[in-house]
Amino acid sequence: MKPSRPYLIRALYEWIVDNKSTPYLLVDATFPNATVPREHVQNGNIVLNITPTAVQDLKLTNDHVSFSARFARGHFECFVPITAVLAIYASENGKGMFFNEEDLGDESIIALASSTDKVAETESSDGCSAKGKPHLTLVKS
Repeated sequence: MKPSRPYLIRALYEWIVDNKSTPYLLVDATFPNATVPREHVQNGNIVLNITPTAVQDLKLTNDHVSFSARFARGHFECFVPITAVLAIYASENGKGMFFNEEDLGDESIIALASSTDKVAETESSDGCSAKGKPHLTLVKS
């Protein structure tokens, strides 16, 4: 059976946008082939605003999420393998979904396991280990 993750991402993206909210992607930036602005990566993860007004040429395919966006240093082409997407949620209220390996399907789990083993053997450029589950911290203003 095909993985459910890309279908869920597309459905939740549409639902969040239809509700006039801001869709955010939580991405494992240490994942092989993930192309994201490294200066915004924290603890191996990055949160990307994929609102239609914030990005250009958004593609939500079964294999990847890609788009062009402006960051502090200018125009940037982002490419995120679908297996690197950890969550999609509305920034205003946090409603959305966090994903686990079960959303990948059998073939992707095998690929993810071998990729994760290779990444876990090395440390990311910011000195943080790629091991362990990502976590969010609630920050009150």
